[in-house]
Amino acid sequence: MKRNILNRLLIICCLLAMVSCKARKKVITNGAATTTNATISSPQVVNTVKIATTPPDLTLIKNQLAVIKSHQVNFDTFAGRATTKLDIDGNSNDVTLNIRISRDKKIWVSITALLGIEVARAVITPDSIKVINKLQGLYFKKPFSFIYQYASRQVNYKTIECLLVGNAMPELLTENSSIKSDMGNVILSGNLQELMYSLMLGTNMRVTQFNLSNINEGQALLVNNSNFIQATNRLIPSQIDILSTIKEKKIQANLRYTKVDFDQQLDFPFNIPERYTPAN
Repeated sequence: MKRNILNRLLIICCLLAMVSCKARKKVITNGAATTTNATISSPQVVNTVKIATTPPDLTLIKNQLAVIKSHQVNFDTFAGRATTKLDIDGNSNDVTLNIRISRDKKIWVSITALLGIEVARAVITPDSIKVINKLQGLYFKKPFSFIYQYASRQVNYKTIECLLVGNAMPELLTENSSIKSDMGNVILSGNLQELMYSLMLGTNMRVTQFNLSNINEGQALLVNNSNFIQATNRLIPSQIDILSTIKEKKIQANLRYTKVDFDQQLDFPFNIPERYTPAN
């Protein structure tokens, strides 16, 4: 790695939590489910859900939101392996992320580089972010609020979980959202305090794209989910593409899941060796 791997992993963690801004470019993606060669359960037929166009009353809005919520991925644990290209201001690295989630409790990430050598590990909880750099013998411990240097205070731990499995942020699935149909897609848009958002769902009511923005802070984010796969009766994107701009800074991350499992018994090993020193 050309730069401090700890700094890069911190950027990844913050990027995963940076769902607080909107890319101004709108991209329409295919909402149809497809299968890939990823290590997953046998493909199954996914029923297409039809949803009404702009609803005339609150009852229809509630019904539409109920349909969308019913198609969000529900799980106790998640494990995934993703080959990942990370580009920060034109500086690119290829790594592999091994991700484990205990829903609503913790996200564990192991990052490996060439030859499968683990170079760093992180644990994110609703209260904290911890990272160890195995190459340089450094560690980093911060409260979850650390991410507010990079993101809005509307961001929370649940935001990161949603991003990693292709779910919609719960805060966006409200009766205050504007809902319309566009070329077979359903689009929710509105404001979340100082944030503007646009959430697109395909015919299977899975998130294919969302944009978030904080114009006053000069932040912009675009996330595209594609190439959906079946994993233990759940439909998730095998490809997650993230493009974030913060004023003059540009960060791009492309995750490609090659293995996905749900509701397996998982370990979340993490300890800071005594010889490690705090990162500056």
